[in-house]
Amino acid sequence: MRKTAIAFLLSLSVAAHAQTAVSGEAPTDVPHDAMAELLASKGLVQRLDGMRQQMSLAASDLVVTAMGFLGVPYRRGGNSVETGFDCSGFVRAMYEQTVGLVLPRRAAEQAQATQMIAREDLKPGDLVFFNTMRRAFSHVGIYVGDGKFIHSPRSGAQVRVEDMRTAYWHTRFNGARRVAIDPGVAATAAQPLPR
Repeated sequence: MRKTAIAFLLSLSVAAHAQTAVSGEAPTDVPHDAMAELLASKGLVQRLDGMRQQMSLAASDLVVTAMGFLGVPYRRGGNSVETGFDCSGFVRAMYEQTVGLVLPRRAAEQAQATQMIAREDLKPGDLVFFNTMRRAFSHVGIYVGDGKFIHSPRSGAQVRVEDMRTAYWHTRFNGARRVAIDPGVAATAAQPLPR
């Protein structure tokens, strides 16, 4: 019962913060001070802020790490610097080495194992999927922000950043997904791959 009440108050607090962010004004129908005091007394506000910050840092580290592999050649079935990367091998290696999370090997499996989000909700570190082989989720990359993503595109090419708004990628866009990152895992992530 106590956990349920705290969860309910927490959801009200999150909704209140979302309303404040959208409107710029504090909501009038939520007893904000009492809720804030209760959440603070339970240590939940600091915990949530810490988790949010850790997840944001993990996504930033992921993008920075991925950028360190620009120019690594594409190789079908490749999943390391030594062998080169295919698209899903690149994504898998970045998540495993940066946040310590092992994703499935194939792009379609990565799509199934992650949470669907709207294109307008994309944040750095999210996955973007494309239909490049006449089947859903046949290509994957990592969103880096500003409408761009990093990926290992095809045979004869190298890991690079591209704009999702170009005609080719825009017409083949197949969806966006978010990987659930456990803050505890992110805090103890493995060191980046050596270059």
